[in-house]
Amino acid sequence: MSTTPTSPAPSAARTTLLRGGDVHSPADPFATAMVVERGHVAWVGSEGAADAFADGVDEVVDLEGALVTPAFTDAHVHTTSTGLALTGLDLSAARTRGEALALVRAHAAARPTDRILLGHGWDAARWPDGLPLTRAELDEAAAGRPLYLSRIDVHSAAVTTALLDLVPGIADRPGFAPDGPLTRDAHHAVRAAAHAAVTPHQRAEAQRAALRHAASLGIGSVHECGGPDISSEDDFTGLLRLAADEAGPRVVGYWADRDVERARALGAAGAGGDLFVDGALGSHTACLLEPYADAGHTGTSYLDAHAVAAHVVACTEAGLQAGFHAIGDAAVTAVVDGVRAAVDKVGLARVRAARHRVEHAEMLSPETIASFAEFGLTASVQPAFDALWGGEDGMYADRLGAERARALNPFAALLRAGVPLAFGSDAPVTPLDPWGTVRAAAFHRTPEHRVSVRAAFTAHTRGGWRAVGRDDAGILVPGAPADYAVWRTEELVVQAPDDRVARWSTDPRSGTPGLPDLTPGAQLPLCLRTVVAGRTVYVGPDE
Repeated sequence: MSTTPTSPAPSAARTTLLRGGDVHSPADPFATAMVVERGHVAWVGSEGAADAFADGVDEVVDLEGALVTPAFTDAHVHTTSTGLALTGLDLSAARTRGEALALVRAHAAARPTDRILLGHGWDAARWPDGLPLTRAELDEAAAGRPLYLSRIDVHSAAVTTALLDLVPGIADRPGFAPDGPLTRDAHHAVRAAAHAAVTPHQRAEAQRAALRHAASLGIGSVHECGGPDISSEDDFTGLLRLAADEAGPRVVGYWADRDVERARALGAAGAGGDLFVDGALGSHTACLLEPYADAGHTGTSYLDAHAVAAHVVACTEAGLQAGFHAIGDAAVTAVVDGVRAAVDKVGLARVRAARHRVEHAEMLSPETIASFAEFGLTASVQPAFDALWGGEDGMYADRLGAERARALNPFAALLRAGVPLAFGSDAPVTPLDPWGTVRAAAFHRTPEHRVSVRAAFTAHTRGGWRAVGRDDAGILVPGAPADYAVWRTEELVVQAPDDRVARWSTDPRSGTPGLPDLTPGAQLPLCLRTVVAGRTVYVGPDE
């Protein structure tokens, strides 16, 4: 891909012509060129028509056959934690407890001056013995230093005795375990103590690392899901300032607090995101209607339908989005019942107009799906969860049994019902990986839940913008924000989960724009450049 400047116009006013590639646009399914002016798409069309613009622009980019698409939006990210995992102790690749402990020892030796050691990503469900890290093992591996290791789902953590000593009364908090991982309030308390040790400089560097990495993957915007039980106000506001001051992906902030005015004061788009109704399946804290298959309880409930209703009413009246973390079927039911009660008070039209969100929404029934559609709730979901934990032998089957596990993450049913979808990663729970996310939805481990690549791509681009109330973005048409990515990829195709119902859309005569082949095993596209509001925020090493 080559760039030719044609005039020295100021960057804010530059007009750019991209040509000689494939432009993914519903305005012209065969487009090969695009003009960007003042941070917006000004025109898309054919190579022949592009000649008329060539002499009047400030810059001409020869795509050399590359693909241009809307930039991705990751609709659920924990930016600082993602950056800390990228730059620090990441246990997600540990295949055994022994490997995890070896990584802890090496990390402790490499950082002798850190007051508290931080790590993330262990998953005992994937280890041969299935046993989590014990306190005694970690005390030895960390040489007696304070250590916090969040489980991959971030809803429990393994810690050392030295960290517990920094939290008075920790043994009396719900979720405390004498030797095993901590959950619930005990986990929240040690997490707060651990994150308090991160200096403002370390925090900013972690945020930069996460946003740089996102940009390198063609991600043009992220939805930060912060909150008093997750991070800190300084972390949240610092990230919003950094994103506003430095070139990189856009950041839309959600603050998970029932104090609606506090969320507004912090600059949040909504008082939601990870406002916990329950926990996570891996940590046995997702709230279920029936007990876990491998535990004699139904998980943890943090908010009931009454509390949900009060929050939805408060947010609707304040003109903010409400949002809830709900994974288990009991938690999702509580959200639906609460929203229904809010509708009775403020009216269906106002609730639908607010576009309230439900994060994760994994255990759904036909009835709760219908309610999502009725109330205009956005399902902010993570297809990589199924890729990582789904299937007959996956963690979901261990926790729920095969029959209940097969019902999880029913993306096709949500789309058929008209429920808006926004895709994300929940990074660092699963990595930032937009094309991998689209692949996970299109090749869901349960075939009846699969959606077309086109539908999945839309959920990961335009869906994220719609989730924040913008219907004019995430799509390359005249007037839309010029947030786009340029990709090196193989031949473009149209993939659908069922040829019998999608045969016409896959026929070239339909004019459906193609996308990269995402068949499992196929090489994913390589990002060459990412542009946000017409401003380049990432250029690949080969460019």
